[in-house]
Amino acid sequence: MMKKGKILIVDDEPDVLELITYNLKKEGYEVSSSLDGQEALAKIRTEQFDFLVLDLMLPGLNGMEICRIMRNDPAMKNMPIIMLTAKTDEVDKILGLEMGADDYMTKPFSPRELLARIKTVMRRTSEIKSGAEVIRLGSLTINKENFTVTKDGRPMELSSTEFRLLLYLVEKKGKVFSRDQLLDALWRDEAFVEPRTVDVHIRRLRIQIEDDPANPVYVKTKRGIGYYVEGGAVTA
Repeated sequence: MMKKGKILIVDDEPDVLELITYNLKKEGYEVSSSLDGQEALAKIRTEQFDFLVLDLMLPGLNGMEICRIMRNDPAMKNMPIIMLTAKTDEVDKILGLEMGADDYMTKPFSPRELLARIKTVMRRTSEIKSGAEVIRLGSLTINKENFTVTKDGRPMELSSTEFRLLLYLVEKKGKVFSRDQLLDALWRDEAFVEPRTVDVHIRRLRIQIEDDPANPVYVKTKRGIGYYVEGGAVTA
């Protein structure tokens, strides 16, 4: 079977590692695993992975800290991350997303659902690459080929989800999208994603690209309707 990509699974529960590894290998993925955060970070820095499934509660270095380190490192910042946790508190979910996780799953979860989410994120990544070009909006330069955004030549630390969200709004500049419309466009068949997720990613995106996130000039809000980017994008 042709390998579909290389995935790193990080969890301190051996049974969870075994379950996920078995199901991913069965689907044709190459899988590596780690039981603790320090070892996982060392692997990410020395090996090439296409995806990370990361537990929140880990000995030594927890998942939140690993996520933060990765999103601030140009060599690792674009790797898609699904965060796992036994916690159900909404605060933990929001913190995970704000640290740059692309998705969030609460234990116990279905291996089939995890596979569906991985495939969806990988498909979105592939779709962006298929139309590689550079888009400029004000002082922002968006490069679809290498998933980077710079502002006045300075690199922005966006997660893959934040990048996709910005790219979509820029390419549809002038049109206002509700949270549900953005969910349909960017998360598609992921019925388990909540509308609040859009707000979290918009907030994090603004922190990265706006001079004053409370008064955005790029990603704006139409009160009571949704989010939009005004005209002015130029495709190079």
